[in-house]
Amino acid sequence: MNAIGLKPVPGIRMQRVGLGSYSDGDHIICVMKKGFLRIKAMEGSHLRVNVNGKGETVGPNGSCLDLKLANEVQGKNGNPSSLSTVGNSTNVKWHECSVGKSERQSLINQKGCVVWITGLSGSGKSTVACALSQILCQRGKLSYILDGDNVRHGLNRDLSFKAEDRAENIRRVGEVAKLFADAGVICIACLISPYERDREACRAMLPKGDFIEVFMDVPLEICEARDPKGLYKLARDGKIKGFTGIDDPYERPQDSEIVLTCKVGDCASPYEMAEKVIRYLEAKGYLEA
Repeated sequence: MNAIGLKPVPGIRMQRVGLGSYSDGDHIICVMKKGFLRIKAMEGSHLRVNVNGKGETVGPNGSCLDLKLANEVQGKNGNPSSLSTVGNSTNVKWHECSVGKSERQSLINQKGCVVWITGLSGSGKSTVACALSQILCQRGKLSYILDGDNVRHGLNRDLSFKAEDRAENIRRVGEVAKLFADAGVICIACLISPYERDREACRAMLPKGDFIEVFMDVPLEICEARDPKGLYKLARDGKIKGFTGIDDPYERPQDSEIVLTCKVGDCASPYEMAEKVIRYLEAKGYLEA
């Protein structure tokens, strides 16, 4: 058997000629989920065939394409009853594609997920996120960081720090993180995200197990002593209202997948903390497809 599961024929060499297809010189073999289809190659033409109940289009470059996709491009298969309403959006339809999450994950040899780092301001969320991203990069794994401050420079620049806007900020980041995970990327979201309901709403967006909550369990006194952005001082002086940990609550996670603890006189380095996350990702199989 060769790489595509076909028995070799003496004197004939198989060569890949397109997406999902191979050629033996005179024929194109379309590789499909339920078998193979061997058809006569016709240069510069499209062949439409049906095998195992599934339509296929063989393009002029030898690529095996989905016949349903070709029909939809031509305006066929219209069905108004499949339209739906989602929130304030009406007459929308979810469009499926034959290239899915598993195919994308296979390309980069990893599984997409969301590593959600939560904790007080100054607890080290962004620092650990960067350390984690560096380690993943060194291992040849693709990740992307959604930092709480960074997203407010663009995507969420229209949101304030009022309770309703903070909830919307988390929701938007959760939706973007879900897209990254669906693309096969290890998405690292680092936000204070102080309310349990908002974090759980983001968890519910993803398949079970793909939302990995990392709690930076760092006492307020350590975070305030660090005060890297000077925000605690401004809050104590009354210049910032509704600051988490001072005059707005932080709801500690009760059942995080990973807890990174830092105490006075006993705090691991950011890379040591990141390595703990790496070990979890390895154990759960996210670093391979």
